[in-house]
Amino acid sequence: MTERVLIGGLSVAKVLHDFIVREVLAGTGISEWALWTRLDRLIHDMAPRNRALLAKRDELQARIDAWHLARKGQTIDLAAYKAFLTEIGYLVPEGRDFTVDTDNVVEETSHIAGPQLVVPVTNARYALNAANARWGSLYNALYGIDAISEEGGATRGSGYNPVRGEKT
Repeated sequence: MTERVLIGGLSVAKVLHDFIVREVLAGTGISEWALWTRLDRLIHDMAPRNRALLAKRDELQARIDAWHLARKGQTIDLAAYKAFLTEIGYLVPEGRDFTVDTDNVVEETSHIAGPQLVVPVTNARYALNAANARWGSLYNALYGIDAISEEGGATRGSGYNPVRGEKT
């Protein structure tokens, strides 16, 4: 069993506690007491909402599972499926346009470019560059997995297969 440290209303794995105290907080100016007190309050304040959201997720998943089971072996009617997902609240109408500003955001976040986590899929070059930056090479990733059909001699193996390479 994992050794625990009791801090206020929290029971924290000792290894995590020690890492946070010795390495994460070191040099930040944030006291151990301030961190654990605020985290305790945050977790306990948000727990009821989190439980409600998890229950909603379980309810939606159960309804989606039941929908699919009732139609097992049938071709999916995408219009009917979308209507069902909308009816149960899984899909919602797109919201109004909005803007985001950088008021009250630290300098590093508001003015210094950082890694982009989201790219527009409507721009193939951006999407490919993002995939390559994260996975080394999208080509290499696709070549090695079953996303590319092995039909027509495009089998995976220990060496390079030019037929598979062309399909990729």
